Parts: sequence; C-alpha cells; structure tokens
Amino acid sequence: MLRAAVIQMVSGADVGQNLTDAANLIGAAKAAGATFAALPEFFAIISADERAKLAIRETFGHGPLQDFLSAQARQHGIWLLGGTLPIQSDEPERVYNSSLLFDPQGNCVARYDKMHLFDVYVDREKREQYNESATMKHGAQPVVATTPFGNIGMSACYDLRFPELYRGMHAQDIVMITAPSAFTARTGEKHWEILLRARAVENLCYVIAPGQGGVHNEKRTTWGHSMIVDPWGEILCSVETGPGFACANLDIEGLHALRLSFPALSHRRLGS
Repeated sequence: MLRAAVIQMVSGADVGQNLTDAANLIGAAKAAGATFAALPEFFAIISADERAKLAIRETFGHGPLQDFLSAQARQHGIWLLGGTLPIQSDEPERVYNSSLLFDPQGNCVARYDKMHLFDVYVDREKREQYNESATMKHGAQPVVATTPFGNIGMSACYDLRFPELYRGMHAQDIVMITAPSAFTARTGEKHWEILLRARAVENLCYVIAPGQGGVHNEKRTTWGHSMIVDPWGEILCSVETGPGFACANLDIEGLHALRLSFPALSHRRLGS
C-alpha cells in the first residue's frame, strides 16, 4: 500500500517564501504518513510578470530549486514530485516547464518537459488570455518513470486535455498519472474534475493531481481542488481552496486485480 499526498499551494512572486511554504507542507504530509508527495505546477513562482520565471531558470541537474527538492526528498525519506519548474532550453527567451521526480535518497530519477502549452483565450470579453509558448518551449516526448511501486506516467496541467498522451504510455504498464497543475479558476470550475476522473477511468489507473488554488495576483486566480482519483473514478481525497494537503492510500495490487476483472485496456481495437 502506497500513501500519497497532493500538496496545494498559492504561490506568489517571492521564491523564498514559496519554498518555505512548500517545505512546511511537505513536512506535514510526511507527518501524516505520506511516502509519495506531489507539488503543484509553478510551485516556486507565479508572478504577474510572465517573464519572471526566466530569471530563476536552472540548468538540469544544478540549481537551488533542484537542490531544494532533492534535500526535501532525502530529509523526509519520500518520493517527491517537484511539480514543475523552469529548466533551461536552447533558446534564451524560453524555458522548459519541467516536472522532476526524486527518490527517497534525493536523486532525480525522471524528468518530463510539458508537451502541450496553454495558448488560449479563456474569456475574450474579459481579455483573459494565456500564451505559455511566449516564455516556454514544448517538450519533445512522453515520459514514464520507473519506481518500486509501479510505473508513473508524467504530465502537467494542459496535457490533461490530450488523452492520447496517456494511451501511449500503457505499453509501459503505468499504474499512476501525475498532473501537477495551475488550472485557471474559469476552466477549472468547468473541466478540472471531469478531466481527472475521465483520465483515471479510461486508463484504469490512479491520478495524482496537485494544483495551485487561490488568488496569486491581479492577473491570476487558480482553481485548486487538488485531488487523488482512483481507477474507478472515485475521488479519494481533495483540498478545495488555499494552501494545504490531502492524503490517500493507493492499493496498487487492487489496481492490477481490477484490470484482470475489467480488462477494458486489452479490448482496444484502435492504437493498440
């Protein structure tokens, strides 16, 4: 049995404060028995200035944000999904939005660069527009992380709207999808829970979805409602708004038994 935690934050422009908040929540999740914890997208910074993330970009394998994640995983002896953070690309004005997974020894064992970037008008009348590709670069490929408790299909936020990403991961027998996010309040209210439960049901796996949840600045409010969903589409735990965490036990053996009794994945006729 794996005890997992989703950590919800309301990150701002002060990186130091965000790391302090993250450390406190990781520690609280560990105290509640978590052996796997997941931070949200942009856990280290959400600023009204979208270019602020460029100033804290890091080379993969080096930097204070990665050192922080490594130290937290090692200190608490947990698997830690570092939400997402800006990792240097080959373009000076754009970074990768990267999700990193650390083992209990503090080693980074997997890196996923977000493939689908959020370039949309959420509300034309209110001029609520997002253009992630202005400061971020698309990732090139899906990533499945190998762990002792099963393989993890890594993703982030807007990826949830592209089910083909997860279907392609089943050749590597994923038992869990991670989706650190910063869903807007408007899209989150309409689509967040639906997307998470759909991804869980259609892939017969757990979905771990930590999010940002609150008012960050005059330009950004996020939906929150971080949750863990089981393979049958049931919400096991959740945090509505504001900073916090929630834990649930994941029955990986039970997941495999469910797949044997309800073998929908083996019934596929397209893309199999």
